[in-house]
Amino acid sequence: MEQLVWETAEELDQKLAQRVRKIRKRRSISQMKLASMSVSYGSIKRFETTGQISLISLTKIAMALDIADELRNIFTQVPYRNIQEVINERN
Repeated sequence: MEQLVWETAEELDQKLAQRVRKIRKRRSISQMKLASMSVSYGSIKRFETTGQISLISLTKIAMALDIADELRNIFTQVPYRNIQEVINERN
């Protein structure tokens, strides 16, 4: 059975941006400091406001915040949706 998606891509991007912002604030890192560690200040601000960012920039931010493992695990620990996917992987 297919899983229903209840959020748009834009909403998912926004949630990701909010999570990164929370991590940044929890670690007491300003947007300017994070920018000096990763990408431009404008990119940080735009990402936290709109959720829009390039994958390379997201990777740089994740590395600067020491959460690159979480980003890496997004596609390395993908659960199987059904038995057919297990069979297909073995072939």
